Amino acid sequence: MAGATAALIMTAARPLVAQDDAPLRLDVGRLTAVYFPKDALLARSLLTTAARTDSFPWLPRPTQRVLIALAPDAARFRLWAGSAAPEWGAAIAFPESRRIIMQGRAAGSDAGDPQEVLRHELAHLALHERLGDRPPRWFDEGYASVAAREWRREDVLAANVALALRGAPSLEQLDQAFAGGAVAAQSAYALSYRAVTELASLDPDRGLTLLFEYWTRSPSLDVAIRRAFGLTMSGFEREFQSRTRRRYGGLALFADLSLLLLALSVLLLPLIVARRMRDRRRLRVLLAADAAAERVEQQHALALLWGEGVGRRSTPAHDPSAGSVIASRDESAARSARPRADGVNDDETIA
Repeated sequence: MAGATAALIMTAARPLVAQDDAPLRLDVGRLTAVYFPKDALLARSLLTTAARTDSFPWLPRPTQRVLIALAPDAARFRLWAGSAAPEWGAAIAFPESRRIIMQGRAAGSDAGDPQEVLRHELAHLALHERLGDRPPRWFDEGYASVAAREWRREDVLAANVALALRGAPSLEQLDQAFAGGAVAAQSAYALSYRAVTELASLDPDRGLTLLFEYWTRSPSLDVAIRRAFGLTMSGFEREFQSRTRRRYGGLALFADLSLLLLALSVLLLPLIVARRMRDRRRLRVLLAADAAAERVEQQHALALLWGEGVGRRSTPAHDPSAGSVIASRDESAARSARPRADGVNDDETIA
């Protein structure tokens, strides 16, 4: 099957050979990579690391051969992956044909660490090799995230406002969330990671070893959980929802409030700046008015002082002789105003 898939990819690549050169093949252990020359270094690094760490938690070492096709660009990734790959996906695994399609070095930064992405997809194949198609989507994705040690998944939960307001969804709702777009899917991946982690924590010594053993004997996850942990599926679901909300709800609410405050700050900053500028203009006007009033008062005070000084200088200085002359004139006028003893004033004319 792997050889037939490789041939199919080679055939799909033939029309593009002239611009990309011929595709190459690399085998390391049970892994085979098909890639174009510009991805040679990436292919060698991916297969070397994957072969060195080719075991997965609580599962026997996988033995099935796997084909890994590195798409040289987004168009080729879409062509090879088909309609099964979501628009935001960086890689996709096909358990039935044991192949993985992933983006090569041309992938954007949002595609993630290629080593981590490949291990995530290989974990899907390892789980399917052990359990077939028994696992639901939330368990399949959650286990692959745990196996790939994608600890950053929990960062999504710490900022999940819906988690703070409504709590963790049911496991059935979690399965449906993977089809809800990039944002909903990221939250679903994070919650699935948390669900599998919570399930493994029920047996600190053996993790999911017993669960996988019982699950291989029964298609029912509920029965496997009962036998492995002595807990019903619905009981685990309630415990998962409660613990997740307690652990991350407060963080998510705090993050939401922080974002709200940041948004308000951004919105209010122009108003604050405008008000400060208006206050500064008013202050300058007030200071200019105070300075003008102070100058007017100073000028008025100087004018008053100057006027009093001029009045004092216009009065003649004391002169004894002048004072005697004035006094004699006053006495003469007084005598002329008094009547004479003979009844005739000095200034009267005798007829």
